[in-house]
Amino acid sequence: MNILTQPWPWYVTGPLIGLMVPLLLLTGNKAFGVSSNLRHICAACIPTKAEFFKYDWKSESWNLMFVFGVAIGGLLAGYFWQNPNPVQLTDAAISSMNEMGVKDYSGLVPQEIFSFKALLTVKGFLLLIVGGFFVGFGTRYAGGCTSGHAIMGMSNLQLPSLIATCCFFGGGVIMTWFVLPYIMKLPF
Repeated sequence: MNILTQPWPWYVTGPLIGLMVPLLLLTGNKAFGVSSNLRHICAACIPTKAEFFKYDWKSESWNLMFVFGVAIGGLLAGYFWQNPNPVQLTDAAISSMNEMGVKDYSGLVPQEIFSFKALLTVKGFLLLIVGGFFVGFGTRYAGGCTSGHAIMGMSNLQLPSLIATCCFFGGGVIMTWFVLPYIMKLPF
């Protein structure tokens, strides 16, 4: 059972994720991705005349089951197979985060940023609500999420997926190095 509570090395998890692409293609010419599931759920649950939701969402029910499995797996891992050790961070990362006011490293994510208490601050609202909107908008605008583009699209040699993945990573670098430090220094 110890294997479930410890991080797996990249040379095991990387190939396992990578093998999903040929497996999905061989078992039904299906594309891997997660963000399209919100559209499937809306098409299934919300009666509307919007053209965007008029399609055969039932043919994509396998993807809904995949995301359901991801959620169940996350809950099981978080409650039953949780790693008892704190997240391993480099000294440089800890120093950088300390400068931004992050001091609690006991959980999977810093509580100063990701908690209901933090959500009630301007800083938390900007990071969680406004940031979440940008992620959702960007995902829809790019025609898919990082997993869909970086794993499935790039393995199929799709140029739009390469461009989207470069933009995802570029946006992450800009946010991490230039935007986040200013947001974290807000006094409120």
